[in-house]
Amino acid sequence: MMLGYLLARKNIQVTVLEKHKDFNRDFRGDTVHPSTLELMNQLGILEDFLKVPHQELTSAGGIVGDFSFTGPNFRSLRTRCRFVALMPQWDFLNFLAEKARQFPCFQLLMKHEATDLAMDTGRVVGVKATSPEGVNEIRADLVIACDGRHSRMREAAGFTVHEMGVPIDVLWFRMSRNETDPDELLGNANYGRALVLINRGDYFQAGLIIRKGSFDELKRAGLASFQNELRRIAPYLGDRPAEIQDWEQVKLLSVQINRLLRWHRPGLLCIGDAAHAMSPVGGVGINLAIQDAVATANLLTEPLRQGAVTERVLSRVQCRREFPARVTQRVQVLAHRGLEAVFKTPGEFKAPWQLKFITSVPGVPALLARAIGIGVRPERIKDEPLDQTERPIWIPAALTCAGAVVALLVAGSMRRSRRRAQS
Repeated sequence: MMLGYLLARKNIQVTVLEKHKDFNRDFRGDTVHPSTLELMNQLGILEDFLKVPHQELTSAGGIVGDFSFTGPNFRSLRTRCRFVALMPQWDFLNFLAEKARQFPCFQLLMKHEATDLAMDTGRVVGVKATSPEGVNEIRADLVIACDGRHSRMREAAGFTVHEMGVPIDVLWFRMSRNETDPDELLGNANYGRALVLINRGDYFQAGLIIRKGSFDELKRAGLASFQNELRRIAPYLGDRPAEIQDWEQVKLLSVQINRLLRWHRPGLLCIGDAAHAMSPVGGVGINLAIQDAVATANLLTEPLRQGAVTERVLSRVQCRREFPARVTQRVQVLAHRGLEAVFKTPGEFKAPWQLKFITSVPGVPALLARAIGIGVRPERIKDEPLDQTERPIWIPAALTCAGAVVALLVAGSMRRSRRRAQS
């Protein structure tokens, strides 16, 4: 949707296909980071965007065992918006669609599911799509696959996917929120489980991080056991876990981290989760996808206008965006190792000294905010001048690497503590 908007404003004819009749899918990524809000500001649509109902997350914290700490503090950022906007993804998509429709070059086709690629002498020349009217073929100079981690377009293209082992899944559900609850995002890790609570006004969007493939085991133990697990991890929730009365209220997100070895072939380009599926760690998936869209628009607008989109041109998008995707995925893998260590400690968990030390160092919350809120290689819209918020790439990259080192130290300490307990 973002890419369609960016191309249409440059008078490039673009058609966006959406297989559903609306965007109302629950438990999708709802975090709009400062890097994305900066882009909205450059486009002149930030004020309208902030009129859409949302919550503003200015910091995040955690409780590991009996140890509480402060994580990223977004108030320290030198950006127009020093917070993460929490907004249902359907509202975000509807907002972008409304803005994009102002351009005559933009077309959005709802209830159109792209099912296969249209080929001509080895080149992708469009897609085959099903709609209420039947099956039709939509021709295009370039097909850009943004159809997610289960992309049918990349499967049809025969692309090779590099899978990175993920030891976790996430269970998404809702619980009511009291006015006395913390405003910040809160992570809780104890008793072999990790629970994330995201403030959505009058309710928490909650994510219970579990061992991959263990959801059926939890269901066999029963809802009462599940509710007790939540109370034990986060005692301040009181009786609110009892609000979960049916497993239908709990949605399983099967976590994946993977990326394509090659993102393109003649007439086709993959971006976003179709090119690099991200873990929920850091809530960065949407924002990396939007950065992909900006880079794609920057690099392809003129070639599209001139009818000269060669594979060499498409490779420039992968060259530009593969580095931040790889760095972010590497840090997520290391974070998963730390969570895996928590899973292997079923009793009361003790926070490692490395975590206590690093979170006591002045400036760490600001560094974490930079790494998460802005990320590696933030993009700028090409026709906008740079301003003082621009920072060299090595700063966020260095911060991300520093976070990776800390994650390794913590994971190592957890393993050593577990071995000593077993002996």
